[in-house]
Order: sequence, then structure tokens, then C-alpha cells
Amino acid sequence: MKKFFLLCMSMLLVLGVLAGCASNKTQENTSGNADSSSGDGEVVTLNLFQFKVEIADQLQAMIDEFEKEHPNIKVKLESVGGGADYGAALKAKFASGEEPDIFNNGGFKELDLWKEHLADLSNEPWAEHVLPIGKVPMTDEDGKLYGMPVNLEGYGFVYNKDLFKKAGITETPKTLSELKDAVKKLDAAGIKAFSAGYGEWWVIGQHLLNIPFAQQNDPQAFIKGLYDGSASFVGNEQFKQFKDIIDMEVKYANGNPLTTDYNTQVTLFASGETAMLQQGNWTENMIYEINPEINMGLLPIPLNDDANADVLPVGVPNNWVINKNSEHLEEAKTFLNWMVSSETGKRYITEEFAFIPAFDNIEASGLGDLGQSILDYSKAEKTIPWTWFQWPDGANKEFAATIQEYAAGKIDYETALEKFQTTWDNMK
Repeated sequence: MKKFFLLCMSMLLVLGVLAGCASNKTQENTSGNADSSSGDGEVVTLNLFQFKVEIADQLQAMIDEFEKEHPNIKVKLESVGGGADYGAALKAKFASGEEPDIFNNGGFKELDLWKEHLADLSNEPWAEHVLPIGKVPMTDEDGKLYGMPVNLEGYGFVYNKDLFKKAGITETPKTLSELKDAVKKLDAAGIKAFSAGYGEWWVIGQHLLNIPFAQQNDPQAFIKGLYDGSASFVGNEQFKQFKDIIDMEVKYANGNPLTTDYNTQVTLFASGETAMLQQGNWTENMIYEINPEINMGLLPIPLNDDANADVLPVGVPNNWVINKNSEHLEEAKTFLNWMVSSETGKRYITEEFAFIPAFDNIEASGLGDLGQSILDYSKAEKTIPWTWFQWPDGANKEFAATIQEYAAGKIDYETALEKFQTTWDNMK
């Protein structure tokens, strides 16, 4: 009996050692396993930090679908945007050591600012399908691509077609005079013309102020001139004309435009309290959630009565980038590639996000009224660029503060132009 007991104990000991060896072998294999879609092995978590709060719910749903197909990869989503400062929040993440694996970058000057942290994505499978306009912001002087475009977007004055009809506006305004005439008709009909979000720095100091930049005869030459001192805000014709847009929007806006934030601005328009909204197609989901039956489109923000005033600013709003120091670099690349190559990912981009894809292998489908307007303008080659990514870092907030001062009547317009120039000179 004693011998039998010792024999059993010996067998158990041998089995335990063998099991331990097998366990160690499994851990070694999974740690070096490149196939992240396998159901076996270690589960890794990617931290995704993004700024488009308007698609946060849809993005989470897409992530859920990705995780079903890739059980070894979890994606933790954090969204900061709308009224919050994404750029400042991202810098705080890096300063605290909580660096995300995937985040957003606007390109141009922002690429230069963050390039040391970014992985080279030039050889990723999706890179060959990016539209030419989509590569420009994130391509450096050596031709390396550091970001995957989120989408194409455009903006202008979103308008309520039914309220325009109610006010007797039969022709879509394309010039400044036509827009002024439409605003007067809306006012006569007792309809507030604009939902103006002058409480948000990016609405006025970035998107709105881009208009006189982008409508220069040569925007790139003008910006270059601001940097080398050969151009100026003061005396520039397009910036002189810009005064009319601010004056008109503030005069015929909702009660307190200077304290109106993004959510309030969009909600006022979506609920039918205003006829126009200075925003873009990123507001589409939020507007439809509030008012599924709304009939809307996009108007230009014309500075004058020239024939070429009928244009929309269209560009890449931001890009997906990968932290080159991420412990899960390959898994992060897998996620980005899945997003734009799988049928599930493509469906979310077009149908759920209502995005205009920046890829030639993704067909634009399921677009709402605003997305379709931008696509129509783009096909007609009636677009102007987004220039703010080429401005000095942080200048947009200073510009916004100056516009707010002018809109509040604290300074005159000539002083506002001088302050624009001082901001540029001090921050370039």
C-alpha cells in the first residue's frame, strides 16, 4: 500500500511538471503570436483617444464588432471634443505618462509638433487607397505618411429648407448680397436667422476665420507671406470683407451668441428655432437625432458677390495616428486596417458615422443631406481649403478671443485686424 501511494505521488509530480512546461510553452507562443485574431493567448488592450464626440456612440458600437472578430484585442475608447480642448487633453495624457496607443492629429503644423511620437504608416495596406487630398496633411518632406485620414468633411451655413420656404426664399443664396437678402426675409417672417456659437473658440477662431484665409487668390502664398512679413491682415481685401459676415451673424443670431456653446448651437437649429447654423456635416447625426424629419442643406459663407463665392471649405478634419512607442503597435495597425478594409468597418464609416470616405475603395453611401451637399460641391470642384493647420500653434484661440471682443463691441474692426497681426507675429 505504501509503495502504491509513493507511485501515485510520483506520477502526479511528473504530470505537474509536464503541465507547467506546457503552460510556459503556451505563454511564449502567444506573446510572439502575430495573429491577433486568434481566440487563444493573451488579451491586449488598446487605448484609443479621439475628439469626434458626435460619433462616440457609433464608434463604440464599431469597436464592439471589431472585438467580436478579434477576441485577443480590446479597445478602450475615450472621447474628448465638442466644447472641450482635445489638444490640451492630449498633451496632458502624454505629460502624465498615460500615452494612448491610437489618437488624432490634424497634420501640417500639428504633424511637425507630434512627429517624434508617431509611427510611420507609409507601408500599411490601406495607404494605396487614400485619396490624394487625404494624404497631404500627414505626409512629411521625405514622403512618409504618418496618419490615416478620418474622413472628408466640409462646412458652411447649414440651412433649414422649410424655414427658408416659409420666409419666401425661393433661390438658394450663393453670394453675400443674396445671403443678406435672405436674412432680411427671415427676420421679416419672425424667424431667427442664425444659431451662432460664438462661445466656442474653434467655431469662430478656426472654422469661421478660415474663410478669408481660404478665399485669398493664393492661400498658400498669403500664409507664407504672413510668416515672412510680406503679407498682412491689415489692408487685406478678404479680411476687410470678413467684417460683414461677423456683423450679420451676430445681429441676426440667437439671444446670446457669445455664450452659446456647441451643443446649444446645434440644438437650437435642430429644433427649428433658427434657420441657419455655421457648422458642417459632422453635426448631421446629432441634428437627425433631435429632428429626424428636418429638411436641410449647406450654403457657402460668401465674402462678396463674386461668381467664385459659391464654394465650401472641404478637407480632412483629422487623422488616426499610432503612438510609435505603443507596446501593442501591431494590434493598433490591425485595428486601423480593419476599420477601412472590412465590410463592417466600411459600413460604419459611411452609414453609421455618415462620413464621406477619404479612400477610393470605400463607396460613399448612406450620406445625409449635408454629406451629399459636400460631395456635390466636391465633384463640381467648388471647394476651398482648410488652412488652420498651417497657422502658428495656439493662434486660433487668440483669434477667437479677438473676434469675441469685436462681437461684444469692445474693440472696432480695424483694431481686431491689428490684433490678428500681433497674434500671428508673436506666435509664429
